Amino acid sequence: MRKIALPVTAVLTLGFLAACSSSTDSSDTAFEGILVATTVSPITSITSRIGGDKVTIEGIVPEGTNSHTFEPAPAVAKLLSTADIIFVNGLKLEDPTLELAEANMKDGAEIIEIGTLVLPESDYIYDFSFPKEEGKPNPHLWTDTAYAIEYAALIRDVLTERDPEDADYFAANFESFKSQVEKLEAAVRADQATVPAGNLKLLTYHDAYAYFAKNFGWDVIGAVQPKNFSDPTAREVAQLIEQVKAEGVPTIFGSEVFPSPVLQEIGSAAGVRYEDSLRDDDLPGAPGEQDHSWLGLMKYNYATMIKGLGGTSTNIDAVDVTSPVADQASYPQ
Repeated sequence: MRKIALPVTAVLTLGFLAACSSSTDSSDTAFEGILVATTVSPITSITSRIGGDKVTIEGIVPEGTNSHTFEPAPAVAKLLSTADIIFVNGLKLEDPTLELAEANMKDGAEIIEIGTLVLPESDYIYDFSFPKEEGKPNPHLWTDTAYAIEYAALIRDVLTERDPEDADYFAANFESFKSQVEKLEAAVRADQATVPAGNLKLLTYHDAYAYFAKNFGWDVIGAVQPKNFSDPTAREVAQLIEQVKAEGVPTIFGSEVFPSPVLQEIGSAAGVRYEDSLRDDDLPGAPGEQDHSWLGLMKYNYATMIKGLGGTSTNIDAVDVTSPVADQASYPQ
């Protein structure tokens, strides 16, 4: 049987996990059925899309928060001590949360490091914000459509092992999600063809699009945010200004989560537009709204990048991100 979870405290096979109870005693928690804890909101969204009303999903990392440096409050330990499944991205993204989970998880619970499981070490990407000498690969797999489908497939498998009676439900939710993601991917490939030749280049504040760029044939020419998440030095800023001028890109991209006067300075000095609205893991709109989803997040980001680089987003704009499954997950704000 394929092993999908690698908790630090023990190596548990799926057969053993399936035999464990999927619910907790009412004296320990008010939740019924499978209780799932998730970290960043894209993972929460994908989990909710697959699990639907068969699971209870509680997010941990507030939207708009730097997930790399997020320190969970002590109260999170209670959630982690009652959860049946804890989905984290892995790849060194949420180490403080992972440590808290390992210290508080109940017997029979499992920690699933989704990114660590779906990404072979040979495919790790190290780059501007994630240099190889630091030992932390770029963890932002979810900004790429292919990896989003792999995340969803793994979540489907884990939930099915816990709740085999609802296997068809989880499978149907996965298939509908996969279909929408594939339509979004096709739309991106069509619209990026409208970008002038040589313009598929990204200079961002945070290094969140490395895997997307590899899949879609874009070139990440730089990231302003250094590995320690501080502002770049004056010398580095000067070098980036010259690079932007040399590359001839029409727009550089900031992040709504990481406001950057430095990027604005670079754009002004290089004579290019600064777009500051990309969202790495802060879903658009409010919880419960249709755009407040992984699909809504990436539809917005892809369209914003393509238009910023001189293309049109006609096909992306036409993609329907409406979910047939109500999102009942809890998203900390």
